[in-house]
Formats: sequence, structure tokens, C-alpha cells
Amino acid sequence: MDWFLLAFISAFFSAAAAISEKKTLFKLDALSFSFLVSIITLLFSAPFFFNITFKQEAPLSLMILFVKSLLSGGAFYFVMVSIKKLDISEALPLLALSPGIIAVAAFFFINDNLLLIEWFGILLMVSGTYLLELKKGNKNFLTPFIALFTSKKYLPIIIALILFTVSSLLDRILLRDFAVHPYTFMAFQQFFYALIFFIAVLFIRRGFKTSFSGINKNIIILLIAVSVFTVIYRYTQIEAVKLAPVALVISVKRLSVLMAIIIGGKLFEEKNLFRRIVAAVVILTGTVLLTID
Repeated sequence: MDWFLLAFISAFFSAAAAISEKKTLFKLDALSFSFLVSIITLLFSAPFFFNITFKQEAPLSLMILFVKSLLSGGAFYFVMVSIKKLDISEALPLLALSPGIIAVAAFFFINDNLLLIEWFGILLMVSGTYLLELKKGNKNFLTPFIALFTSKKYLPIIIALILFTVSSLLDRILLRDFAVHPYTFMAFQQFFYALIFFIAVLFIRRGFKTSFSGINKNIIILLIAVSVFTVIYRYTQIEAVKLAPVALVISVKRLSVLMAIIIGGKLFEEKNLFRRIVAAVVILTGTVLLTID
């Protein structure tokens, strides 16, 4: 199958997963949702365990993968908190800032070089964020940025972006330096997610009764849909990366944010949708420029 089609399928199902997450989070809290999705997704990820390959440094790589999963699992939880609290057309563009933050972090901490066009991409991402948070009646030029970093409602997004940044740097170490096979990576990462959220529910909730309360047939269908969509978009992304450079695949995959904003924004009747779509396009253009070699 063509890499572009695979990447586009990945983008479509990623958008479908985000919209399904928002719909489910109307009924469930973020921790219960994260726990249930991690368990169901683990079941659907079972085929990846039949393709596991180990290298000599497997114990160390698995230890790093566990730490990485702990960070990205935390990021996922805070993303779910953000999607639950904010409009999907506001939360997703902000979460799309992660490539820019990762690029800047890599520049300072692991000596990655950034080209002029990549700095321009980061500038576009900052401009898109400003447009996204611009409110009618703002008198101070810096008000949108001040609100982003001082308002409590944006705190989960800030935490998620920080956790995503660190976990993404660990991704690169595992996949590039330790050469962990993608199927091994996916299988154990999903296992660690399930384990981490199992422990979180066990100790924070002191049992599972609360996590399962209020669940009905419709919620179960939505949870299964989220898990299936998640497995599909992760798998098709891996298959696309086999056929084309990662940068090209990720550029197409970014369309998922725009799809989710347009479809989800209309579905949930969110306000200021046109301005948020324009802001998302500016941010996503910046992310594409970051992937140009």
C-alpha cells in the first residue's frame, strides 16, 4: 500500500480517536477513561507481542521504555483532562505545539541543529498560538500568552507538553540509539500503560468500583471505538514509516488535528471555530516546516 494512503488513514483514525475521546469524557473522568482505554487497547495490541524481538541491551532498553511510558502515560492523562475541560478546537491546536517544543529542547539539550526555515516554523507556531488565544477586548499585546501560562485551565496542557517533550526525546534514544523494533516498542509500551494506570487506579481510587461506575452500553462502545481507532492509527503510522521518511509521514499525520477540529468543532457546536481553524492551520504549517530537511 502507498505510504501517503497509510499516513492519511493514520490521520483519519487519529482524528476519529480524538473525537471519540471527547464524547466519552462527557461521561467519564480522565483517570477512569485512561485506565479503561489502556486495558482495552492492550487487548487489541496483542498481535504485536507475536513480533517481539530482543537485543543484547534489552533489560536497559525496557527500563528506559518503562520510564518513557510513565512520562507519556502521564501526558496522555493530562491530555484527557484538557480535552474534557476545553473545547476540542482549542485543546488540539495547543497540543500540536509539541514538535516545536521538542525541537527547541533538542537544540538545547542534545545539540540538534535547527535551520533558518525550522526557526521560521517555530515562529509560525508561536503566531498561531497567539491567534488561538486572542480574545476580543485584549488591551495588552502579551495578554494571550500571559493567559496561556497563568490560567489554571491551561495547566494540564502545559504539563502534557512538558511530559511529551521528555518522552519524545527518550523515543529517539530508544528507536535510534538502542534500535528497538517498533513492534516491540508498541507491545511493551501498551503493556506498561495498562500497568501504570492499573496501579494509579488501585492507589488513588483504592479500588476499581469508582472507575466502573456509570458505565453503560454506549460508553463501552465508545471505549472500544477509541481503542480500535488508536491501534489502527498507530499501526498504519508504523507501516507508513517503513515506506517513506518519518518527516513526510508525520507531515501528513498532522492533518488529524485539522480533521478533528473541523469535525469535532461542528459536532460539539464550539464557538470561534473559524478563528481556531485558521490558528490550527498556522500552527500545523509551522510543524511541517520543522520536518523539512
